[in-house]
Amino acid sequence: MPKGGDLQLAPMHRLIKRGGAERVSEGAAQELRKVLDEIGVRIAKEALDFTRHAHRKTVKDVDIRIAATKILK
Repeated sequence: MPKGGDLQLAPMHRLIKRGGAERVSEGAAQELRKVLDEIGVRIAKEALDFTRHAHRKTVKDVDIRIAATKILK
């Protein structure tokens, strides 16, 4: 497992560049990784609540979509 979590740094560099940055520091990529990991865990926990409410064991794409909409408001 990578040092900072489950997310790799290279995709973080690409995301920041896709956002318009010409150059990206290692610290910026690491911070984005940390933030996205925290947000991802919050969304996953919320999605699990929807899954349990529906009396299912499997988290579905719709659970993630609803949870993300709620968390990112």
